[in-house]
Amino acid sequence: MTALRFLSFPAQQKISTLLEKYPITLKVVKKRKTKHGDFRQLPSGKSQITINEQENPYRFLITLLHELAHHVAFLDYSFEIRPHGKEWKYCFRQLAAPFLVEEIFPQPLLGVFAHHLKNPKASSDTDKQLGMALKAYDPPTDKKAIFEITQGSLFQLDNQRIFRKGEKRRKRFVCQEVATGKLYLFQPNAEVKVIGE
Repeated sequence: MTALRFLSFPAQQKISTLLEKYPITLKVVKKRKTKHGDFRQLPSGKSQITINEQENPYRFLITLLHELAHHVAFLDYSFEIRPHGKEWKYCFRQLAAPFLVEEIFPQPLLGVFAHHLKNPKASSDTDKQLGMALKAYDPPTDKKAIFEITQGSLFQLDNQRIFRKGEKRRKRFVCQEVATGKLYLFQPNAEVKVIGE
């Protein structure tokens, strides 16, 4: 399957077995800014997963397993459950367990992903440890994560809007848009271009 070209051969074999057991339409799409992947039940009654095209095979695999867990949870429990509730977490752990081997994940990432699976979050980006571990396998970039820059720094988003980093509130950072003065909350792992520290 060409969608699996992003994965190592051992991971491809295991995913192919899962996709035989749980048939679903799998599409690789251009990178989206707001999500790595999604699961949908289509009006036709078929299910579909879309995954962002990317160069990091580990992020691709984790996202695919995350979304496949939504599909399995839907088959087992229908949509009567919370999207990232205990049923989904159980399905994610069960699907991911056979992948927790060194022939699929490098040792530094293996332990972090195994820890993530104890209580998986709605996104790999909201798990700071997993997000940083995955970032080590991303292609080089001139961007930094919000938590890496100093308070008061100016940063720019891809849409050219400029913000000033503020204080951390619980889990996210409050940042002020320079042009409007409006406040916005940013996830710690959100990647931005620093323009003044």
